[in-house]
Amino acid sequence: MEPRIDFYSNPNIAKFAKYINSAGRALENTGLPAEIPNLVLLRASQINGCGVCTDMHAKDAAHAGETTVRLTMVAAWRDSVVFTEAERAALALTEAGTRLADSAGVPDDVWDDARKHFDDDQLTGLIGLIALINAYNRMNAIPRIPGGNYTPGAWG
Repeated sequence: MEPRIDFYSNPNIAKFAKYINSAGRALENTGLPAEIPNLVLLRASQINGCGVCTDMHAKDAAHAGETTVRLTMVAAWRDSVVFTEAERAALALTEAGTRLADSAGVPDDVWDDARKHFDDDQLTGLIGLIALINAYNRMNAIPRIPGGNYTPGAWG
C-alpha cells in the first residue's frame, strides 16, 4: 500500500505537525493515570481506521508495559473484564467524542460517568487527547499513510 501523497516531506504539513505536536505536549501534565492515554489513542485510531496510528499506539503501549490481552480487548472493551471503571469511562468518552455525529454529541450519561472518575484537569486532558488523536488520525487516514512499520518510541 502506497500513500496517496508524499505527505511528510511537504513543508505545509510539516509546519502544521510542529504546532499540533506542541499542543500534544501541553497535555502531558494533566494527571491522567498513565494507562489511560494509550487506551484512548488506540481506541480512537481503531474507530477512525488509521493504520499508522493504530500501529504506533499499540506498539508504544506494549513497550510501556501494557499487556497483550488488554491491547487486544480495547476494540471490545465493553465485553471485557480487564479494564477498570475509570478506563471504561475514558474509553466511552473516547468513542462518543470520536463519533460525535453518530449521537449528536457526547451523551450526558457518558459525560457523567467520566466526571465520576476524573477531576477537571484530568477531564480537560482527556478531552484534549481525544481531539488531538482525532486530528492525527485524519492527517494519516485521508492520505492513507500505511501502518505496520512503526518502531516503538520513534515519534516521541
